[in-house]
Amino acid sequence: MPKMNLSHLEVAILFAMLTSIVLGVVTKHTDRERIRYAAYCFGCFLATLFGLAWLMKLGHG
Repeated sequence: MPKMNLSHLEVAILFAMLTSIVLGVVTKHTDRERIRYAAYCFGCFLATLFGLAWLMKLGHG
């Protein structure tokens, strides 16, 4: 099995995507609601990811 070398950013985006899919599947009843909620959660995860990255960059100097 080949070894995967992922950067921290790639792993964070993969985590956000998989978590969003699971949240959409387990919390909503129709397919349309699931897709919309998963997309919303994914957007929130990415906004938080990049927002915290900028805060750390500004705090570090």
